[in-house]
This record gives sequence, C-alpha cells and structure tokens, in this order.
Amino acid sequence: MPTQALLFDLDDTLIVDEAVSAAAFDATAKHAFTTLGADRERFIRDARAHAKRLHAASPVYPYCRRIGISAFECLWGKFLGDTADLTALREWAHAYRVEVFAAALRSQELEADEHADELAETFSTQRRRLQRLMPDAREVLTRLAKTHRLGLLTNGAPDLQREKLLNSGLEPLFNAVAVSGEHDIGKPDPAIFHRLLAELGADSASAVMVGNSLERDILGARNAGIPSIWIKVAGSEEPAEVQPDHTILGLAEIPALLERISPP
Repeated sequence: MPTQALLFDLDDTLIVDEAVSAAAFDATAKHAFTTLGADRERFIRDARAHAKRLHAASPVYPYCRRIGISAFECLWGKFLGDTADLTALREWAHAYRVEVFAAALRSQELEADEHADELAETFSTQRRRLQRLMPDAREVLTRLAKTHRLGLLTNGAPDLQREKLLNSGLEPLFNAVAVSGEHDIGKPDPAIFHRLLAELGADSASAVMVGNSLERDILGARNAGIPSIWIKVAGSEEPAEVQPDHTILGLAEIPALLERISPP
C-alpha cells in the first residue's frame, strides 16, 4: 500500500534539541565566568550532572518519565495548565532551576545565593534564543506536504512543545499534531500513535513514522504496527533493542527513500 501519512517526531528530528541545550549551558557558564570567575567546563559538567540527579530524585519524575519531559526541559519550560501533574511540575520547577546552578557554583566554592537565580534565568533565555531547525527540515516538509498527510507526534509538556512548534514556523505544514502531555499518553505507548492516525484519516499500514529516538519513536511505531525511519542524530542516541525498518542520516534522504519503499 502506498504511504499516505507521515508521522514526525519533533525534538532532534525537526528541531535541534540536545545541541541547543548544550549551547545554552555554555552561554550560562560564560556568564558565570564573567561575573564570578567560574571555571566554565567544570560549571557545565556540574550543572548538567546536578540537573539530571535532582530531576531523577524529584516527586515529579514519574510524570516526566511517562510524558517525556527531560531534566533540561525542566530548566526552561513554563508548564502551563491546571492539571494536578502540571501544577506540581510548575511549582517544583523554579526551586529546581535555582538549585541546579547554585550547586554548580557551590562546587567551586563560589557565592550561590545572589547569583543562582540570575543564572537560571540566563539558561532559560538562551535556550529559547538559540532554538533552530534541523538541516533541510522546512524544505523537506514543504515538499512532502504536497503528496502526504503530515502528523507531528511529540512527547513533552503541552505548552513547551507547542511553543517549540510555533517558533519553528513548521506548524502550518501539519494536518494534525499530538503532544503526549495533552493526551496523558507518551511514546512508545501505541495508543497515542493510533489517536494521531485517526485524526489524519490513515491507518498503520499506510503510514510511516520518522524519529530520532529508538526507545520512543521506533519502538512506539513497532508497537503500533507502523513502519519506521530512524534518523541517526549524533549526540541523541540511546540504547534500545528495537531495530528500525530504515535508517537515514538526514531529513533530505526521506523523499528518495519513500520513492523506493512506497512507489506511487
């Protein structure tokens, strides 16, 4: 059956995520060096480690894990919404952000009380300012939108993922969007794949999933009976047993690949 619908992940598939977070840490470390004389490399290493440790030990971690909200997203997301989970996450996040950078300063015996909040704000501002598209994202989606129905399937907090999508300029190219936090279901649960397919008017046999995460995008597609294309993005790999149906190194490879696997 010819491919009618294409499902795309967002972070590190269509927009840069890990590398932008790294750049935001670097900008924050530069500010810590300028104002306090902090060692930049040590500051980055410690801040990242503290962020992951505090996130994993937090009372909101089970929700973050289920919906797909990373430690670094908790450093800049607003987490708007009135559900119990989002309210708890929002109330926890500010103290978390301050403590991440306070701990990084304290590890160098630098003054934390007066500067940690400023560094947390620096990271949030820089993370938004530095956001950019993956190479060829706009061109490839514009081309594919002429021949396929496009769906976006992304894990994360509703307002943060919608903010990323809006700022990317890609939103008009999609026929349907599903954010895990809006459905309270995250990839790799097949239910959220089937909900998006229903909205697109497609089924698993006529769709293909494109994503960078083996454990969420590719395993989720396999669970839902959808063929998959794994985009191998340096720095965002994680171990997983699942094998993708196809592997690419960049979005520009997709049109030719689709012609081979699903001729019109």
